[in-house]
Amino acid sequence: MAGGTRAGEKSMAGKKQFCTFYLADYFFCVPVGEVQEVIRYLEMTHVPLVSEVVRGLINLRGQIVTAIDLRRRLGMEDRAAEQLPMNVVIRTSDGAVSLLVDEIGDVLEVDEDSFERPPETVQGQTRELVKGVYKLRERLMLVLDTERAVAGEEMGVHKVT
Repeated sequence: MAGGTRAGEKSMAGKKQFCTFYLADYFFCVPVGEVQEVIRYLEMTHVPLVSEVVRGLINLRGQIVTAIDLRRRLGMEDRAAEQLPMNVVIRTSDGAVSLLVDEIGDVLEVDEDSFERPPETVQGQTRELVKGVYKLRERLMLVLDTERAVAGEEMGVHKVT
């Protein structure tokens, strides 16, 4: 691919655009090209006998989408019961999946050359699901590996055909 840009990552002269979101004290992002849409909380239908990270199914204008709780996927504490998650709906090789996050951020454009491998302070499941980080002035922005984060076999989710 020209310029080393991965599929789904928008690039403009050494710049990349990311959709950002928060989970606890962490600031995450996914490439804009992987995002289908960002929406507020939607009611979910519980699915029995699946991994605890699958919170349920949502009906997105007739499209049935699996909702994965990123807090659980990353081994974090559950959010408070009164705190409703937001949905970052991403496109994967198996179709749309909703990532449940605490709060939606902005679309940020960053320089490709500020990308680094995850620091040693990023541990456990989070380290396994982070491609790397961008150092911003006020914080680190962790790049989520969406394909690994929604891997079907680990989730107990199988595409219905």
